[in-house]
Amino acid sequence: MILVKHPAHRAGLPGKGLSFYMCPLPPPKRRGLRGTFRSNFERRRQEFQYWDLEFLASQGELTVEKKIRILIAKPGLDGHDRGAKVIAQALRDAGMEVIYTGLHQTIDQIISTAIQEDVDVIGLSIMSGAHLPICQKLVKKMEEKKIEDIKLVLGGVIPKRDVPLLREMGIEGIFPGGTPFDESIQWIKQHIIPRS
Repeated sequence: MILVKHPAHRAGLPGKGLSFYMCPLPPPKRRGLRGTFRSNFERRRQEFQYWDLEFLASQGELTVEKKIRILIAKPGLDGHDRGAKVIAQALRDAGMEVIYTGLHQTIDQIISTAIQEDVDVIGLSIMSGAHLPICQKLVKKMEEKKIEDIKLVLGGVIPKRDVPLLREMGIEGIFPGGTPFDESIQWIKQHIIPRS
């Protein structure tokens, strides 16, 4: 199914103001649908499924809500990925599209995957304590590739004394160990706008 949002009264559809319409997939075939009833059923289904979307698109009223795409990466020699997998699932449950790279990713691999997957944000999970040099290299590489519009967030074992240095690099979302998942998810939703 696809969620479409439009001013219903301008589209000549029931409702007032902004409304949400679910455009259904074709129903399963059933025995016993014959003759006029079947024809009317098919015609009305097609009118809703196709004419409605085409009309709204032609009027500039159709918008399909775009999900936030986030890349979860485990750079360097860090071999602990349980937390990364848990947060990846939590982000999926929150309605985001998540790409998990797996363990022992290089900076070049992370950058390449981020570009290939056209993500909105890169989320680093670092438990090894090497977050400062890794983030410095990643930010520099992102500048070289001209993808600074991709946001960068960080989670893991992060001492408070390192937070100001990380913010100076341009990392706004910093989530030390013990940060509730809901807090991280809410921050991402409030600060990340899906790129067009």
